[in-house]
Amino acid sequence: MEISIILVGILIDRISKIWAAQNLAQVSQVIIIKDVFSFFYLENRGAAFGILQNKVYFLTFITVPVVAGMIYYMLRYRPKSVLVRVSLSLIVGGALGNLIDRLFYKYVVDFILVHFKDIYYFPVFNVADVLVVVGTILLIFYLLKEEKYGC
Repeated sequence: MEISIILVGILIDRISKIWAAQNLAQVSQVIIIKDVFSFFYLENRGAAFGILQNKVYFLTFITVPVVAGMIYYMLRYRPKSVLVRVSLSLIVGGALGNLIDRLFYKYVVDFILVHFKDIYYFPVFNVADVLVVVGTILLIFYLLKEEKYGC
């Protein structure tokens, strides 16, 4: 199950980024829901929220052991909780999706833009980012549930 989640996550991320690079790089923006949701091509040479700009090698150096540690944990300890296995698989899939971009392009393709009119713009992100965030939220939920109920 874990390998399938990781591979499907990477595949969806790659397909969406290829689509974005081929279709959005030439246009400024594709509006999906006016004043709320758009596709906007961006080459992010940093990490989340644009931090650590132009630190590709540092980000790669950090990502590889973290992902390797998660994979080692999943293989070595085989967590019984489906929620833990799914959450770690989502995080690994997302991290590998962005790592592929950094290794091959020296930047990460971001293209999902969520905003409220011209008042608030959330930083542009991609499918891999969604996988990491959802996986992290699920893992936090599990940890809080385990602490409260001893599950």
